[in-house]
Amino acid sequence: MPDARRILDANLNRAREALRVMEDLARFVLSSGSLSGDLKAARHDLRRIAETAGLSAVELAAWRDTPGDVGTGVTTDAETQRVGLLDVAIAAGKRAGEALRVIEEVAKTLAVNAASARSEPTDPAALAKALRYRVYELERRLLLTMGTTDGRVRQWRLCVLITESQCAGRPWTDVAARALRGGAECLQLREKDLSDAELLRRARTLVDVCRVHGGVCIVNDRPDIALLSGADGVHLGQEDLGVADVRRLAGRGLIVGVSTANMTQALQAAADGADYCGCGPMFPSTTKAKPALSGPEYLRAYLADDRTARIPHLAISGISAANVATLAEAGCRGVAVSSSVCGAADPEAAAREIVSRLG
Repeated sequence: MPDARRILDANLNRAREALRVMEDLARFVLSSGSLSGDLKAARHDLRRIAETAGLSAVELAAWRDTPGDVGTGVTTDAETQRVGLLDVAIAAGKRAGEALRVIEEVAKTLAVNAASARSEPTDPAALAKALRYRVYELERRLLLTMGTTDGRVRQWRLCVLITESQCAGRPWTDVAARALRGGAECLQLREKDLSDAELLRRARTLVDVCRVHGGVCIVNDRPDIALLSGADGVHLGQEDLGVADVRRLAGRGLIVGVSTANMTQALQAAADGADYCGCGPMFPSTTKAKPALSGPEYLRAYLADDRTARIPHLAISGISAANVATLAEAGCRGVAVSSSVCGAADPEAAAREIVSRLG
């Protein structure tokens, strides 16, 4: 069956090439030894499909006819355009899955290698099907993690958590605007006790304030409010919806941050595809009681691990102009604060001083 062999040869090559692209993205962009290792294993397992069908590399090459392949000159505009490395990952994942499906279907027309005496499955179509499902999961892991490196989220220097009760009697909208003028790049709406309708109204108002001053607007805890208000993102605690659930609701339409208190939580957030991590608590907080402190030591560990260092971070809890230099010495590049700006006599000056002392 020369036609079947030509199809298998072309799609084995296509799948192998796609998996190598995915492997190199995991290796060189994500520095993920586990993911790149799993992709490498999948690439090597491709060989078993042809071997199980009794097809050697020499036999497949003998049936190859690249000059006579009418498909080599057929292209689309989408094939020649990649906006960034995330697009490269998406294209490679789809290509690998499509190739494996073709291999699976065509392999059904071939006789199983009766000479094989292995204990594992010897049906090449079954092997291709199993590998296809493995690749779907590898694709999911790669895309979720690659999503944090596509340029949507840069490292903010200062995020101010806006809570009306922390604003010392001043209009919270005025405090928000002053914080942005003082150098805050991101504002997070953090109100725990409002009705849904009032929370949505405030979120929409804060979105407007951020648009005027060029800031990013994040809503605490509530992806539904973030979506309805037009906010840029949502920040999740450990007891809130997971990153994957928010992606099901919003896709890449929302920036997703996750609060983490240790490396176990940070590594899970990285694996889930969080766009940034809140790291803390760093110091005792006057806003919210903390049973235990993670401290600057946790921040150092976060920045020392390649799997998390590539993800933007915001150190949080008890941070002020008086202690932010301690975090800067640990390598901190961004902080989240509340009362030290919202409750200051001059929120603009307070924000500017924190940014200055962060270095």
